Amino acid sequence: MPSTTAVERPGRADDTSSLSHGLKQRHLSMIALGGVIGAGLFVGSGAGIAAAGPSIVVAYTLSGLLVMLVMRMLGEMSAAYPSSGSFSAHAERAFGPWAGFTAGWAFWVLLCTAVGLEGIGAAKIVTGWLPGTPEWAWVALFMALFCGTNLAAVRNFGEFEFWFAALKVGAIVLFLALGALAIAGVLPGTDSPGVSHLTDFFPNGADGLIVGLLASVFAYGGLETVTIAAAESEDPTRGVARAVRTAMWRIALFYIGSMAVVVTLVPWDSEEIVTKGPYVAALDRLGIPGAGQLMNAVVLVALLSAMNANIYGASRIVYSLVERGQGPRVLAKVSGGVPRIAVLGSCFFGFVCVLLSYWRPNDVFSWLLNMIGAVILVVWFFVAASQLRLRRRLEATSPGRLVVRMWAFPWLTWTALAGMTAVFVLMARDPGTRVQLYSTGGMTLVLAAAGYVWQRRRARG
Repeated sequence: MPSTTAVERPGRADDTSSLSHGLKQRHLSMIALGGVIGAGLFVGSGAGIAAAGPSIVVAYTLSGLLVMLVMRMLGEMSAAYPSSGSFSAHAERAFGPWAGFTAGWAFWVLLCTAVGLEGIGAAKIVTGWLPGTPEWAWVALFMALFCGTNLAAVRNFGEFEFWFAALKVGAIVLFLALGALAIAGVLPGTDSPGVSHLTDFFPNGADGLIVGLLASVFAYGGLETVTIAAAESEDPTRGVARAVRTAMWRIALFYIGSMAVVVTLVPWDSEEIVTKGPYVAALDRLGIPGAGQLMNAVVLVALLSAMNANIYGASRIVYSLVERGQGPRVLAKVSGGVPRIAVLGSCFFGFVCVLLSYWRPNDVFSWLLNMIGAVILVVWFFVAASQLRLRRRLEATSPGRLVVRMWAFPWLTWTALAGMTAVFVLMARDPGTRVQLYSTGGMTLVLAAAGYVWQRRRARG
């Protein structure tokens, strides 16, 4: 059995002893709601619709089912072992330090790079409203704002995310309500298209559905933040249990529901879906004045929310890694209940990514983007494999900790692992995603080797 002493010794298993517990249940609930609504849904879904047509609803349903299983497994482990390291700490507990090292540092690189990307995206929207202002200045402003937010007490992060998430949830609920009224033919000034746009359900056959499936899988990233944040809540076990149990209806309503509304209102092959984005295209069909700028504002909120959440998640993941002896000790220094050096280090790496996008967009930055392309799938694989082992251990030693239970264990866990393997295979078949798969695989192998060498050295010492 692999060594797990690093995460099971007193003060390490729940590595929150030095962190504050300033997040309230309302913060966690809204983080869980808002975490599922990102810029990938508002903008990135357009390419999936263009490839899959109306069958994008099937693609989002299939990937949504996979994500539901992952969140249930992650919720089971996080309720039993609340930790700011989340899946990284669970992987270490299940397979040894090398696994926690690999999953944690890969996810940290993903989050920090995403912070840079989101800053650039947000700056582009603002410079579109204020032409002539330098893009770099807006990126710097956003980075400074959310770095400052995360350096302060954790409740500040919670408050920012609470209101960001409330705006996103409000926008998507309003969109769904208007779309449903239009489809029913009761929205003034609009004619219901009925099912006329759904007759050619699989316009590009299985290949189109596969492209849509791959696009939809990566749109679900961000749900993991709630299990990281739960460790700093007033009642971590109850908080994560409640958040995870609502994952199913959130995914069904926000993702699958909105895709169904879009493809019913707008012909799937309309150029507007790609050029304007699916939500703007749908609102234009409804004759909503200023739909483009309205959705730009919503996307800006989504990007800023993601920046805030990713800086938070990156700092807590690296804090947990260092607490378990898997990084420079200085990063674990806590002041005022916040790992401020970890926050600064994560923001610095994110800003380096921004600079690389300006200085070397065609080589270094594109290489970095390819390297993180499939990291979320690697993380999900660690989640499923860890739950498979830890569930049996919990049933044998601490059944009372199973506040949240994976459905139909172990069959659905194996089903999830098979689903992830299928996505890996599909990525290898598609030239557009093959480079990302191989680049992420290379980074994962390097991290795993480094983690294994570190583990062996520590065992000898």
